[in-house]
Amino acid sequence: VQLQASGGGLVQAGASLRLSCAASGRTFGSYFMGWFRQAPGKEREFVAAITWNGGATSYADSAKGRFTISRDNAKNTGYLQMNSLKPEDTAVYYCAARASQTLAVDGVYYDYWGQGTQVTVSS
Repeated sequence: VQLQASGGGLVQAGASLRLSCAASGRTFGSYFMGWFRQAPGKEREFVAAITWNGGATSYADSAKGRFTISRDNAKNTGYLQMNSLKPEDTAVYYCAARASQTLAVDGVYYDYWGQGTQVTVSS
């Protein structure tokens, strides 16, 4: 499956952004999906994940209460709604997919990755 993330941009603190992850190729609906981010000089970190049918989600502590992961399998697209953005949310955001439906917060367990979209939050 090929993934393409989009929707990033430059916003002020407190603003919202919705990232999209468009999938093509194999049936996106059968894949577990996750969002990760990597800030300059830092390691990639888990943000959120969702099962193939949207029945279960998981969030990093930094995302809980502010971010919402969702997906529309009919459109082969996943989303990350980010509210109340903070300067520390500044990073390149990546979507990823894995065939196994077991929750994984380590990116090494994901099979497919999008190219990333830059999110910059100014104070």
